[in-house]
Amino acid sequence: MEQNRPISLLVCALGGEGGGVLTEWLVDIARHAGHAAQSTSIPGVAQRTGATTYYIEVFPVPLVQLAGRRPVFSLSPVPGALDAIVSSELLETARQIGNGMSAPLRTLVISSSARIFTTAERMQPGDGRADAQRLVDVVKAFSREHHVFDMNAMARETGTVVSAVMLGAIAGSGLFPFPREAYEHVVRGGDARAPEKLGKMAAASLRGFAAGFEAVGTPRAQAAFVSSVLAADTRDAPPPPRALPDELARRFPPAVHDMLTLGHARVLDYQDAGYAALYADRLGRVLDAERAADPAGAQGFAITREIARWLALWMAFDDIVRVAALKGRASRAQRVRQEVRAAEEDIVKVYDHFKPGAAEFAALLPAGLARRVTAWDRGRQARGLAPWALPLQVGSHSVAGMASLRLLSSLKWLRRRGHRFAEEQALIERWLAAVEAGTREAWVLGHELALCGRLIKGYGSTNERGKHNLLHMIGELAGRATLPAPARAEAIAAAREAALADEGGKALDAALVRHGAAPRPVQAQPIRWMKRPPSTTARP
Repeated sequence: MEQNRPISLLVCALGGEGGGVLTEWLVDIARHAGHAAQSTSIPGVAQRTGATTYYIEVFPVPLVQLAGRRPVFSLSPVPGALDAIVSSELLETARQIGNGMSAPLRTLVISSSARIFTTAERMQPGDGRADAQRLVDVVKAFSREHHVFDMNAMARETGTVVSAVMLGAIAGSGLFPFPREAYEHVVRGGDARAPEKLGKMAAASLRGFAAGFEAVGTPRAQAAFVSSVLAADTRDAPPPPRALPDELARRFPPAVHDMLTLGHARVLDYQDAGYAALYADRLGRVLDAERAADPAGAQGFAITREIARWLALWMAFDDIVRVAALKGRASRAQRVRQEVRAAEEDIVKVYDHFKPGAAEFAALLPAGLARRVTAWDRGRQARGLAPWALPLQVGSHSVAGMASLRLLSSLKWLRRRGHRFAEEQALIERWLAAVEAGTREAWVLGHELALCGRLIKGYGSTNERGKHNLLHMIGELAGRATLPAPARAEAIAAAREAALADEGGKALDAALVRHGAAPRPVQAQPIRWMKRPPSTTARP
């Protein structure tokens, strides 16, 4: 550490993560220890359209040793001259490195492995997420020392905010010449009592501080967190799936078992054992076709694996029954309490906002009645009226609210008799028939058609657009006998990627025309009104 220049630190945080509090803590710690310090900040905007950055400089020599002299501080960070960067989000860390802030031979980088997806990532119809491993590689390449771990998970586990964990990480890194006690003194607010006698916020901040300190300060903890940097956040993960039934384990090759286990459990939870058996039968047909095209299994049964994934997601399509079932689960109530950091004695009131429209109600009705309801609603929109919807607010914390959710979720039996169920099954069969036929003709063609299951996602108009694109691609590209199978496979791959890259469909139409197929027919659309999915508010 050079003694004639300040130690410089750039803190990157998102809105609501306590970056300002962290900066105040650091300045107070420095001054409490007798060192000169200065901080500046550049506020961003929303949670993921811009970050708030804080720049801190601390002079390493105490003021009493400077013989009356005063250090001169800078108001903004200088690219390549930073001693440390601490960030609460992995992409923000990489963004600052991309701006030249980190020097490979000089800068210590401490970053959370957690991701808060950007608006651009969320807008992609396909998987628009940045590759986390590539971001970590950037951190490794442009830092003299790095520590990457899930700060958000630590904050949740200790019941505090990310800023407390970040402070502990800074203390554990030894960046500033202050003992651990100096940090804890400021977090306590000068209160020397035992943690259990402090206020709830101070006690929680101390727990988060200790967790961050150990994560960076202990070599074993460092190795464990760096090796698990890409581990998924499991707070919303479903319970472990049931073991694969012996019959299915014998029927399907081991290469498919992991995906089949997840898909079978999802479909069973969604409907019943009969529906899960239908899922297995459909997958078995694809497996038979793949074995005919690749008897030795040289391709690792990749087609069957892809179908196991996308077929389960399509068969478990979202409807009001499914939404009610998910919102009525005990695990969901537990997760909400954790998110609002409610103590055991706290009362949390949860209000779920629903706005089912004519299409959602018609989905559970027989075909004839469903067509009448949707025709009536289209007529309303043709007259310039908004689509019909029934706004509801359900307090799922109350007996009546939970009973209504449980009642609605018990209507699984009605789903099978509904218009949408029959329609979805017919579309699924068309896709599977194309995959089977394409696989028997050429493995590569069947594989590209199987990957087209990615097009079916979302709800409302997004879901309808995906199905429309899929069926058009099957009709225009899959069955064109005038083209050899590899050429058709290439065309389907190009069209699929174009559909995932451009929600408006212009790229897809261009890809279709480029490969000699007709563009999608222009559909007459009623007036579009913005709809939101069912939302939730929690009030502690």
